[in-house]
Amino acid sequence: MAYDVVVIGSGPGGYVCAIKAAQLGLKVAVVEKRETFGGTCLNIGCIPSKALLHASEMFAEAGHSFDALGVEISAPKLNLGKMMAHKDTTVSANVAGVAFLFKKNKIDSFRGTGKVVAAGKVAVVAEDGSTQEIETKNIVIATGSDVAGIPGVEVDIDEKTIVSSTGALTLDKVPQNLVVVGGGVIGLELGSVWARLGARVTVVEFLDTILGGMDGEVAKQFQRLLGKQGFAFRLGSRVTGVAKSGKGASVTFEPVKGGDAETIEADVVLIATGRKPYTEGLGLKEAGVELDERGRVKTDGHLRTNVPGIYAIGDVVAGPMLAHKAEDEGVAVAEIIAGQAGHVNYDVIPGVVYTSPEVASVGKTEEELKKAGVAYKSGKFPFTANGRARAMQHTDGFVKVLADKETDRVLGVHIVGFGAGEMIHEAAVLMEFGGSSEDLARTCHAHPTMSEAVKEAALATFAKPIHI
Repeated sequence: MAYDVVVIGSGPGGYVCAIKAAQLGLKVAVVEKRETFGGTCLNIGCIPSKALLHASEMFAEAGHSFDALGVEISAPKLNLGKMMAHKDTTVSANVAGVAFLFKKNKIDSFRGTGKVVAAGKVAVVAEDGSTQEIETKNIVIATGSDVAGIPGVEVDIDEKTIVSSTGALTLDKVPQNLVVVGGGVIGLELGSVWARLGARVTVVEFLDTILGGMDGEVAKQFQRLLGKQGFAFRLGSRVTGVAKSGKGASVTFEPVKGGDAETIEADVVLIATGRKPYTEGLGLKEAGVELDERGRVKTDGHLRTNVPGIYAIGDVVAGPMLAHKAEDEGVAVAEIIAGQAGHVNYDVIPGVVYTSPEVASVGKTEEELKKAGVAYKSGKFPFTANGRARAMQHTDGFVKVLADKETDRVLGVHIVGFGAGEMIHEAAVLMEFGGSSEDLARTCHAHPTMSEAVKEAALATFAKPIHI
């Protein structure tokens, strides 16, 4: 049977692309090497990590915040097995949901490793080595990414003592000391889980700031908040070695700007230095598909590779490695293949760090605007001045709005605070339609809500806030 579209990979980009293509009347098949659909995100990434982040946050709230609210309980007791079971149940429900959607939309699935033989042909290699070929008019590469490791450093990741994000989601006990190599989103989220459950967490980061690429003011305040939660930071440090030692592991690092090397011991070391595109074994070179200098699949403005009929989306192409970016690209590709005008606005892709408090951002940072020579104005509002935040004891953080100095068009919004990941979307909608800070400030917001801080920050951008 020949298909209109064969998607290699069933992560957020792949499964959304497949469903959208089927909804548009195309005959679709998906190739997936895992036993379950959903890719890294649903199986060993976004979904399980959020389940543990929420559960550990509830544990921390019960232990530290309830008394001030008049809720008197004995010290909470951790049942790590039950917490992990909650995570597993969450994952199972989500991957089963994707399987249901495939069945509902009459999408065929092939189990095995997908390989591009040529334009119009995909080979599926099963676990037993057997191979079958599928014919298709279009191929979409949606194979995602893999753990990047530490550049120039050999590390034996056993997923027990020296772990990647995968192993950090399945530890069978709380480590007394956890060293996180990498101060990005993954390291800080998983570090937060184990810190709340009792681990002493040290973050070793090459850059002199955490959350590299995020707004500098946001990163600084967020680091201070994590420091209050017990995090220790060794910034501007180059890791030169990670090795097992005794019952745990050691991390050796040296200052980037020069100085003596230092070694610290830990029960568990988490390698969270980012991810790399998964293109190995896909037959791309043999099929003539071009890759860039970072191993990503080269695509044009319509997500087409240099080989007609072959497209690529998600972590395997340029851009932020975010599930929702992959989803939008999946929809766009399906529409393009169906003859429609699929499009992704890369200037309005929100990013969220699901710690406590959350960090959320959309659009440009102050650093990016300064570098580009864009004249802008800034407005800020702290959650300490927000009534709902006070009522919920979540006054950490602030909202910052950046707008063009001449036109008042909003160029970026950055939030540190409880529920930031939910609040960022009104900024995304505003920016998608070219709105101004005055548009946002004059939009009525329900009282009392945390979102009023977004309105006040917008007021501070074009006029003056009311409540400070």
